[in-house]
Amino acid sequence: MSSNITANWSYPTSVKLGRGRIAELADACKSLGIKKPLLVTDRGLASMAITKTALDILEDAGLGRAIFADVDPNPNEKNLEAGVRAFKDGGHDGVVAFGGGSGLDLGKCVAFMAGQTRPVWDFEDIGDWWTRASLDGIAPIVAVPTTAGTGSEVGRASVITNSETHVKKIIFHPRFLPGVVISDPELTVGMPKIITAGTGMDAFAHCLEAYSSPFYHPMSAGIALEGMRLVKEFLPRAYREGTDLEARANMMSAAAMGAVAFQKGLGAIHALSHPIGAVYNTHHGMTNAVVMPAVLRFNRKLIEEKIARAAAYLGISGGFDGFYDYVLKLRSELGVPETLSAMGIAADRIDELSAMAIEDPSAGGNPVAMTLENTQALFRDCF
Repeated sequence: MSSNITANWSYPTSVKLGRGRIAELADACKSLGIKKPLLVTDRGLASMAITKTALDILEDAGLGRAIFADVDPNPNEKNLEAGVRAFKDGGHDGVVAFGGGSGLDLGKCVAFMAGQTRPVWDFEDIGDWWTRASLDGIAPIVAVPTTAGTGSEVGRASVITNSETHVKKIIFHPRFLPGVVISDPELTVGMPKIITAGTGMDAFAHCLEAYSSPFYHPMSAGIALEGMRLVKEFLPRAYREGTDLEARANMMSAAAMGAVAFQKGLGAIHALSHPIGAVYNTHHGMTNAVVMPAVLRFNRKLIEEKIARAAAYLGISGGFDGFYDYVLKLRSELGVPETLSAMGIAADRIDELSAMAIEDPSAGGNPVAMTLENTQALFRDCF
């Protein structure tokens, strides 16, 4: 495979993958009827060259130059309210969601909430709550990922943290799915090593948990397997050599695959990681990587055969044990802290975190049913 990987996919939405394809940003907006987009990103990206380039492309095409970047690493409803206000005050008719998980999640949510009168929490991913939404006024979205991790660019949900309770809520609606995605690996070249590692491990966690989830969804299971293989082959390369565009493009694919796969379900990795991130503001993907071995041990008796099949596909010998050892080796290669203590978190709030974890929507997809007791033990194991 050459480093010039290019593809146009219509699954799960229109995806334009390949180096330099950010040049097609204005055309992507126009194809969705957007005449005055608001680019939504996070504070860290706001002043970076890739963001300025994107704004230049929009401006040169006569689509204006507007940016909203008041976005926290774990975006909350205050960021959302400010974003919707900027969208309405500026008379915008579409959103370019630009960045990693934070910018993508908030951008998608701004486009959705621009058409709503009810509070965002009314659209949490519970039952058919999404049907409460008014469809008029939901703005079209172009998504431009700048990391290879969350896969939020092909997702139908956003994670928004409640700033008062510090609980992460999954807000869901089919119209969250962007109309066009531009996956340009050149935009990910500047990622610091720690972010390459954290986002890459997030993609791996999505695939691993979706594959392990007991729910019936063979399409997602197949996508999850190949997603894990791409991470195994290309994440160490992207980490070692940030300018390796073949590795970067394949990691962008793996990230999108993880988000498609987790329609099958997530599990304890995410159920633990969400409350830790909400309370301690840790990096989501890195937190997933820290708790992963403990969760594999926790689920072992119900996933041993399944993981042995995955190991065989990934070219790892030794069944479940071989796979487990591979995860430990990958973590140390990427400089992942070995425990939550090593991540700088004190073990003084386990009861509170455990109560939050069993309420997290991801908990329902874990192979071993999560109770308060076994989740407290699992958290202790992570320290």
